[in-house]
Amino acid sequence: MSAGRVLVTGAAKRIGRVIAIELSRHGFEIAIHYGSSRAEAERVSSECGGAPIFQADLARREEIHRLFEEVRGRCGPLNCLVNNAARFTRIPALEITEADWDFIHDVNLKATFFCCQEGARQMRELGAGRIVNISSLGGIRAWADHVHYCASKAGVIMLTRALAKALAPQITVNSVAPGVIAFNDIDERVQAMIDGTPMGRAGRPEEIAEAVHFFLTGPNFITGQTMVVDGGLNER
Repeated sequence: MSAGRVLVTGAAKRIGRVIAIELSRHGFEIAIHYGSSRAEAERVSSECGGAPIFQADLARREEIHRLFEEVRGRCGPLNCLVNNAARFTRIPALEITEADWDFIHDVNLKATFFCCQEGARQMRELGAGRIVNISSLGGIRAWADHVHYCASKAGVIMLTRALAKALAPQITVNSVAPGVIAFNDIDERVQAMIDGTPMGRAGRPEEIAEAVHFFLTGPNFITGQTMVVDGGLNER
């Protein structure tokens, strides 16, 4: 028996890939979204038992609509959604252009909202649903060279809270805010954040996936919440 039908955006790489794999392991039917990394998405598909893959440019509203219609047509209506797709750049505040700002916000915030909207419409048909938005420690803690990114991820947290009210009682909306998650790109700046983490290490992507799984399967009386998975870094 399926644990649920879930679309994971940005599932071809990094945290999104691990979320898709872990949810598949827990019995979810997975729909894998990718932007341009088809080969990586196909690999994730094989890791998820042949889960279907769907391409869409989430910076374009019409592409989001097409994505959700294609997922519905192939898989049926969604009862779960994980908004993981995101962009990240490092630019000093006084050098950020309008294009830089839009590049980040078009996917990190605008696309997250319209994916929630499309997903919620399908969930309403089923009478229930769960949405999890991936925010960031950067949405809680200010980073001087990531003003545009921090603003977008803080927006995701407030969007989560507002949608939790707007979509209740049928649909829960929660957020997971990762801290430093270890991949193979740890530079001196990232290492300094790891060194400042009370737990004494970077997080593992599997720990983010576990938090997502909790929100998708835990009590439906929990909504509008952000779970910070950062080893205590935000408390420093």
